[in-house]
Amino acid sequence: MTKKSWKSKFLDNQVVRFVLSAGMGFIVDICAYYLFYHNLLVQKTYSFNGFVVRNSTLSLALSFFLGVMVNFIITRYFVFSESKSSAYKQFFRFMVVAIVGFFANLAVLKFFIQDMHMYPPVARPLAALSLFFASYFVHKFFSFSLSLRHHATGSSSKASN
Repeated sequence: MTKKSWKSKFLDNQVVRFVLSAGMGFIVDICAYYLFYHNLLVQKTYSFNGFVVRNSTLSLALSFFLGVMVNFIITRYFVFSESKSSAYKQFFRFMVVAIVGFFANLAVLKFFIQDMHMYPPVARPLAALSLFFASYFVHKFFSFSLSLRHHATGSSSKASN
């Protein structure tokens, strides 16, 4: 009998893998936000078909999308690989959750920047972290259709659609 290394045991934990996956998406999101906010989007506001959008909001939209794409790919193959749902279904559901999460992030970010007068590159990670924990359960049970029973038994053959 061989003992599993602590590293192997650590990575066998689905929540740990989700944290790592979300962390990678978060790093992409935050770095892209900083680059967009400071280097690529130099105006304070942008006008699109009569709608005026702040630099911080446009930076959020672009960086959030990049982070979601990285997060989906890693989550699909590294965290919830036992899901039997089609990749299309998983991606569609993941994007629905991401869109809801985007507007939740936007509301929190707006509160931090406009009401609390926080510096946007500081407010952005705080907004994302404030919504992190709910996303694990939403993605597990909705995006990747894994039941509570599946998690309790640890069986990959009982994943539902």
